[in-house]
Amino acid sequence: MADLYGEHVSVLKDEIITLLTATVSAEQNCHYFADMTFGGGGHTLAFAACNERFRVMAVDQDPDAIANGKELILQQGLKERVHLLWSNFSNFPSQFEQLFSEFVPASECATRKEWRGFQGILIDLGVSSHQFDCGERGFSFRQDAPLDMRMNYKDNTIPTAADLVNSLREEELADLIFEYGEERFSRRIARAIVQRRSEFAIKTTMELEDIIFHSYPANLRHRHRGAHPATRTFQALRIAVNRELDLLTNVLPELCALLAPKGRLACISFHSLEDRIVKNSFKELAGGRMEESLKYSIITKKPLVPSEEEQSANPRARSAKLRVIERL
Repeated sequence: MADLYGEHVSVLKDEIITLLTATVSAEQNCHYFADMTFGGGGHTLAFAACNERFRVMAVDQDPDAIANGKELILQQGLKERVHLLWSNFSNFPSQFEQLFSEFVPASECATRKEWRGFQGILIDLGVSSHQFDCGERGFSFRQDAPLDMRMNYKDNTIPTAADLVNSLREEELADLIFEYGEERFSRRIARAIVQRRSEFAIKTTMELEDIIFHSYPANLRHRHRGAHPATRTFQALRIAVNRELDLLTNVLPELCALLAPKGRLACISFHSLEDRIVKNSFKELAGGRMEESLKYSIITKKPLVPSEEEQSANPRARSAKLRVIERL
C-alpha cells in the first residue's frame, strides 16, 4: 500500500510545524496534536518525529490512507506517538470523547476534565495526490475510470458522482456546478449532460469529460493549454459527493473548542470556496459572534502561501492558502 503513495510531499510542512508548536511549554509532560486529514501522513509523521513528547491523533475517511498510514507508522517506529482513526473529521469532536482514554493514557493525564486540550489541530483540505493519481477512484479526468469521487469508497450509502449526474434535474445540476465549481458555463454543461444521459447513462470520467469539453464554446476548448474545461465541474461534483463545504462550516467551531489555551488550529485550503469559509469562520470566532464562551485570536492576518521554491518543486501546492487561529 505504501508504494501507491510514493514519495508524499506535504504542503507548507515547515510553516505548519513552526506555527503550531510556537506556544509549546517546556513544563508539560506531553503535547497533543490532531491531524484531521492524514492523507499521505507527511504532517502527522513530522509532528510525531520532531519531539518525543508530541502525541498525534490523526483522522482520515479514505480507507487507502488508513491502510498506508498504519504501515508508515510501524516503519518509522512511531506507534506510541500516533493514534490513527478511520473517520470523517466532521465526526471527530464527538468521537474524541469516546476515544480519550485510548489517546491520553492515565499516566499522562488522569481525567478528561484535567486534560487541557490540543496544542495544535491541522486541517489539510482537498484531494490528496494519491486520490488524483489513482485512476480508479474517479477524481481525475486524465484517466478513464468509474465516475465515483467518494473519499470513503467503502460507504455505499454515499451517492457517487455518477449517481448525481444521472439523477439530478438540469436546473439542480447547473446550480451545483455553478455554486461548487464557480463555472460560468454551468447551464450549457448541465444541458449537455441531460441530453447525453437521455441516450445512455454516464458512467465514466472520460465520458463526462467529453460531454463537458464539447459543451464549451469552440474557442475555449483546450485540453493541453491552461485550465481544462472539465476542471471546475469535476471539482463541483467532488465537493457535492463528499459534502465538503457543509462539513467544514459546521465542524470548525467544534474543533477550535478542543484547543488548549494558547493552542492553535491551522487550515490549508486549495480554492476560494474553502478559503472563504475558513476566513469567515475565523473572523466570527475571533469577533465573539458565535455562541461560544471561548476567546480566539487570528494569527495569520493574511493567508500564508507556499514559497516560489515549494511551488516549483510541488506544482499542486500553488493554490494552497494557510490560515491559523489561536485560542486565548
